[in-house]
Amino acid sequence: MEPFTVNIPETVISDLKNRLQNTRWPGEAEGAGWNYGTNETYLKGLTEYWMNEYDWKMHEQQLNQHPQYTVRINGILIHFQYIRGKGPDPKALILTHGWPDSYYRFHKIIPLLTEGEQSFDLIIPSIPGFGFSDKTALSSGEVADLWKRLMTDILGYEKFCAAGGDIGMGVVKALASKYPEVMEAVHLTDVGYPRGQEDPASMSEDEKEFAQLVQQWWYSEGAYAMVHSTKPQSIAYGLNDSPAGLAAWIISFINAGASPEMIETAFGGRDELLTNIMIYWVTQTIGSSVRMYKADASTLWGGAQAPQKTNVPAGIAVFPREAQFPEEWAERFVNVASFKKMNEGGHFAALELPQVFANELRTFFYSA
Repeated sequence: MEPFTVNIPETVISDLKNRLQNTRWPGEAEGAGWNYGTNETYLKGLTEYWMNEYDWKMHEQQLNQHPQYTVRINGILIHFQYIRGKGPDPKALILTHGWPDSYYRFHKIIPLLTEGEQSFDLIIPSIPGFGFSDKTALSSGEVADLWKRLMTDILGYEKFCAAGGDIGMGVVKALASKYPEVMEAVHLTDVGYPRGQEDPASMSEDEKEFAQLVQQWWYSEGAYAMVHSTKPQSIAYGLNDSPAGLAAWIISFINAGASPEMIETAFGGRDELLTNIMIYWVTQTIGSSVRMYKADASTLWGGAQAPQKTNVPAGIAVFPREAQFPEEWAERFVNVASFKKMNEGGHFAALELPQVFANELRTFFYSA
């Protein structure tokens, strides 16, 4: 383990501003709004703020306020935050982000989960291919192998908890499936989606309705995932070269789970949105991050055995602006010990509703 500090050269920031200034705007259809993707009027306003008001150095200092490290596991450099809980007997909890976010997803809940009697030792890594970890795209199962070694071999925990959503969901499910002997409990905000391989006769009416909703969503909003899973390299060139293009692609996905007026608040705020985008930009990891979809797709369609359901207790929190799957769908994949339909929030609940999300994690893990 080596201590790590985020320290981006000023030349990178100057280059970013020059690229933003020289953006070649494509124009958009009259009255398009957000129906064709990221709205150009909105994006121009965001890039103007990005160039002239957003303060990266201030947010860089924020990124450095908690201890962080790098360690090489199986030849891959892993970046992670490691914050010790202040309670008498903190539980070890590894938090795994998704796409298009980063380890920064969890920055607001760190103080909420490390204080008090029921506290946690928080381990918050950057998935390989993301942020300050190596630019190596791995499948969710391969990431789970690294997390298990990080938690047991490097940090010395005999048992630990894990939580995640989106891509992080796949990693957490793989941990529970492959390493149940070291998993105390897991928490998820989604459990995966129907892929057309399920036997309809085995599905409840609620599951069939859920499958139809997912299919409709896939046709209207799923283009990003199809591109990532099939031709990630083709899109990487433009996204790695144009900060405005990178922002447009990321925001287009965030908009899929929120109304246009909520884009920034759904991600915690304008500065949070830009700081997350900046992590992709300064590390040049957008290409390697989207290749993870290809890695997972290759595993899924390559005939690899699907993760097996285990007896590790699982807590499920379904936020209202997420796909509303029924409990019986979750029970196909995990041992459901708690299933809650939350009252508010969406895909990035740890940023949007940090207190609600932290309370949910604490309540589940200290009762599991």
